[in-house]
Amino acid sequence: MLTKEQLVEIKALQKVCEDEGGFHLKLNFDMLENRLGNKKEDFFHYEDGKIVGFLGCYAFGDKVEICGMVHPDYRRKGIFSNLMEVGLCEAQKRFSKILLNAPTESQSAKQFLKNLPCSFEVAEYQMKWQETELIEDSTVTLRPSISDEDKEIEIQLEVLGFGLNEKEAREFNQLIRDNSSDHRLIIETKGRAAGKMRVSESNGEAWIYGFTVLPELQGRGIGRKALTNVVVMEHQKGLPIFLEVEAKNAHALRLYELCGFRSYHSQDYYLYEK
Repeated sequence: MLTKEQLVEIKALQKVCEDEGGFHLKLNFDMLENRLGNKKEDFFHYEDGKIVGFLGCYAFGDKVEICGMVHPDYRRKGIFSNLMEVGLCEAQKRFSKILLNAPTESQSAKQFLKNLPCSFEVAEYQMKWQETELIEDSTVTLRPSISDEDKEIEIQLEVLGFGLNEKEAREFNQLIRDNSSDHRLIIETKGRAAGKMRVSESNGEAWIYGFTVLPELQGRGIGRKALTNVVVMEHQKGLPIFLEVEAKNAHALRLYELCGFRSYHSQDYYLYEK
């Protein structure tokens, strides 16, 4: 578990690195704020009494994503190489797939990755909703996920929508339920569950995660209506609204654009070849 002081330090270092580099680092603060136990997931480097390097590991089933940073004034000293070496060592003990995350605009990250055995895997867009006229549709509703039956529906959708096996889906679902304040929502239409999503309201922003519709119900406009309804709900609260989507998911990308989302940053992921 990270302390409040550590979280503040990470955010401060992130701002320095982003301001200097002109890019956005994906540090998954929703996960950093809910670390559990003594798992070795976060690695720090301090000099002159302050944090100058950080690397975080973010688990998704049997896959882990790794992202880090070093203060501009302390680069070219091997700090990030040391952090990455330790992070990879720990990750290889627990995960079958390791993805190294680099902001698309970061040339220094791309240069660093040339020295590692890795290959480009996928790009991911971070999108922000641009205010546009949306009309709620009552044929699709969103309600809190609260019952054991709802939990089983969420697990099923994690398996069908995101490719997790059932064990991974159950562990992930329980982690979210036990440690996250996210709003877990079930999408319903015609009296049956059709999909799910999570909404995180933190630091004056709303982020949409885990959004998926049952495969047999896709292509019927359910996803668009559900997304429209949740955007209207969050906009009424005065919150800017964000989400993420893989570039290769053309259907989802098109859906988000139709609802008013526009890409403002992108992340590249490289598969570490052990």
